[in-house]
Amino acid sequence: MTHHDRGLRIVRLGLFANAGLALAKGVAGILGHSYALVADAAESAADIGGSIVVWSGLRVASQSPDYDHPYGHGKAEPLAAAGVGLLLCVAALGIMVKSVAATVSPHGAPAAFTLGVLVLVIAVKVTLARTVLRAADDAGSRALAADAWHHRADVITSGAAFVGISAALIGGPGWAWCDGAAGAVASIIVFLNGMHILRPALHELMDGAPDIQVLERVFVAARSVSGVRLIEHLKARKLGTHFLVDLHAQADPAMSLDEAHLLSGRIKTAIREAVPAVQDVLVHMEPFYQVPGEPVTTP
Repeated sequence: MTHHDRGLRIVRLGLFANAGLALAKGVAGILGHSYALVADAAESAADIGGSIVVWSGLRVASQSPDYDHPYGHGKAEPLAAAGVGLLLCVAALGIMVKSVAATVSPHGAPAAFTLGVLVLVIAVKVTLARTVLRAADDAGSRALAADAWHHRADVITSGAAFVGISAALIGGPGWAWCDGAAGAVASIIVFLNGMHILRPALHELMDGAPDIQVLERVFVAARSVSGVRLIEHLKARKLGTHFLVDLHAQADPAMSLDEAHLLSGRIKTAIREAVPAVQDVLVHMEPFYQVPGEPVTTP
């Protein structure tokens, strides 16, 4: 099973789990008079939309290159992640509005059974978050990582609701405002999680440079090839779960065109062996003329 297939299966599982949890929290929140739990149910409903966005992004990103998209459809991954980040931010604002209203408006204390519902929700969401995050790390998928953070955000909102309901129950009628206040605190955390997802997704969509460690591994692999005298103008960008690399390689100016072509092929092979996530390498060959007193390699 490929990383994409595994990711799609996990996202589908999360989609059904979110639907069930949203329904359970919504019903329990209404019957148990808990504003925090109703707000948490709204966040889970946003999770459903997020899972659909991630699932769609993974499906599109897995498609092969075609005439209209010669580089493939990998941009669907960060696009889906950005969509999830925006959904979280919007959900956070909605939760904040409802929670503030619940804090300032008098209402009865929530029912004790709502705490049991939250314990179940937290257990399920912690398991989902860990499973999805492992899949995201294995595949290098921004979209799956966003889905994992979405599950973590639900753990946070459910945990905040648990604290708020517990305080309202222990403190008595005068502490009923804690239920709404917990929802307000959770909304802030959810909003920050949304921004945490959105920023790197936008960076990738703008063809931002990958982590310096990736560039260093590419440079070392290219420079280690016999016949390469200098590597410069090294650039890389992320395309879904893969990288595209451009570089200039300098070699002996007396080398024939055929030899230079073969050397560029060895450079590509070395890079892709050192960094398997590299999908393609564009090597521009140049003659090497050393200037007296200058080093042969670049840092």
